[in-house]
Amino acid sequence: MKQMYQTIKNKGGRPKKHLKKDCRVSVRCSYIQRKAIQAKAKSVKFSVSEYLLKMGLTGNIDRREKVLPKEVLQLIGTLNHTAANLNQIAKKRNGIEPLTAFDRADLLVQSGTLKQLTETINNYLK
Repeated sequence: MKQMYQTIKNKGGRPKKHLKKDCRVSVRCSYIQRKAIQAKAKSVKFSVSEYLLKMGLTGNIDRREKVLPKEVLQLIGTLNHTAANLNQIAKKRNGIEPLTAFDRADLLVQSGTLKQLTETINNYLK
């Protein structure tokens, strides 16, 4: 029986964008104007291209910065502190009385899990 459907091999690499930004717009300005635009773009944490595009399309830029709530920052600090404590316990334990391979692996997994949890919380709330 012949194969009806051929599988398409994924070539890898970056996926293609549906809407490419391939048009360029050039702006002529003086050196001082260029530096002023760069400074304004840097102050709102955009590249010059992103800054000019947003200003051209919307006419304003939202300057509010994202700030995590105090409780979340405390949770992240606590998790980081716990991960550091686990690491210190493991180092001290290795100096006085050697841990078994299972105990060392368990401490390493717990420390890594706490760090990943902290990163996940950070990424989720951004």
